[in-house]
Order: sequence, then structure tokens, then C-alpha cells
Amino acid sequence: MKVKQPQPFTFEAGPRAVLLLHGFTGHSADVRMLGRSLEKKGYTSHAPIYRGHGVPPEELLQSNPNQWWEDVQKGYQHLIDLGYEEVAVAGLSLGGVLGLKLAYTEKVKAIITMCAPMFFDNETQLTKGFKFFSKEYKQLEGKDEATIKDELDKLMKESTDVFKQLGSFITSVKKEIDTIYTPTMVVQARKDEMINTESADYIYTNVEAEKKTIKWYEKSGHVITVDKEKEQLFEDIYQFLETLEWKE
Repeated sequence: MKVKQPQPFTFEAGPRAVLLLHGFTGHSADVRMLGRSLEKKGYTSHAPIYRGHGVPPEELLQSNPNQWWEDVQKGYQHLIDLGYEEVAVAGLSLGGVLGLKLAYTEKVKAIITMCAPMFFDNETQLTKGFKFFSKEYKQLEGKDEATIKDELDKLMKESTDVFKQLGSFITSVKKEIDTIYTPTMVVQARKDEMINTESADYIYTNVEAEKKTIKWYEKSGHVITVDKEKEQLFEDIYQFLETLEWKE
């Protein structure tokens, strides 16, 4: 069975724009409900899909963090080209790391990180996450268990390079976050099973922003944007955005 490929989205509403960034192995569906919630409140949003994401896992292994970073820059430029002068960024997991890089590379209005990793002591969890995603994708394709097992074994052997590059990328961003002065909101799920939750405190402590806040969500897991406290999260993000000094 052919799996329907997800698409990037742009929800145009008001003059204030937010770039929404998905996580590793995820795609635009990770942040779609957040985009719709912001749209109802008068905020425009755009969510790109990085290369190798939203497609078969074999294609993910053909991509790398430098390409994902390029795709984020293109997403930011897409909003600028549409005429939005001020762009805030909200990123889930790897999207939060990419968003932090954008915050010290471009002039962004604010950065919101959600369950973003800063310590690469979690290769096991990320590997597990990749394996789970790969298995799920192959089940959707309608493959039998024996075929899935063979293909998963091959994939895991071939995934080492991507994880090494991912670790280097996260570490390189971690070293630069004390150069971030833009308003910052750090979001962390208490029941996060994927990353070291000390990452949240690290980001909050080390960004140099005068305006910064951190909030823990006690009942949520890693993909917080689709979990039990999503409505509260969306409201909190909206309230944070409302405290910024927008031109319009």
C-alpha cells in the first residue's frame, strides 16, 4: 500500500507570523494543530518538511542535518517573501534545536523550544525512536512481519552516520545558545521518554535573553503538541506571543 505523503502548510491569518518546525522522523502533522490554533487567534504560520522526512525511512538516511538546516532557512525565507517582517519560531524536539540555530543566525521575533535536546547522551532513545517510526511506516505499507524485520535490521545498521551527524549538530548549537538575546520560551514535558529533560534547564539558563520563561507540563510525553496538555500548551504559546512588542 502506498502511504500518503504529508505536505508543508501555510495558514495565513494576521500580520504576525510563526515558523513551526517538526521533530526528527516527524513531519508537518506534529505542529498542524498548533498552526490551526494560532490561525484562530490571528497568527499566520508556516511549517516546512525537511528533506528525508514524511517519506520512507530509507530516504531519511540519505539526508543529513545540514540539509534540514537549509530547509528551515527556506521556510523562514518563505514567510519573509510573503511579506511578513516579523517571524517568531516554535520548534518541537529537533525542530527546537534548528529553531535555536535560527535565533542566533537570523533576526527572529522570539524562539519557543518544545522538548528540544541539548545533550547527546540519548542516542539510544533516538535510535529507538527511529526504529519505532520505521516499523510503523512499513506496517502502513502493508509489509509482512518477516520482511519488516529484515528491512529494519538493514536500516539500523545503515543509520550510524545519520546519528553521528545529528549528535555533532546538536552539540554545535548547544555551544552557541549563549549568543541568543531574542525572547525565549522553553517548554518541557515531564514524562518525556525521548530526551534528557535537563536540556530544558540548560536552554533556559544559558540563553542571554532578558525576556525568558520556562514551563513544565506534568502529564505529557515527548511529542507534546499532540499529547494530553496540548490545548494548555497552545494557549500558553499564544499568551507568550502576545507579550512581544510586535509592530502590528
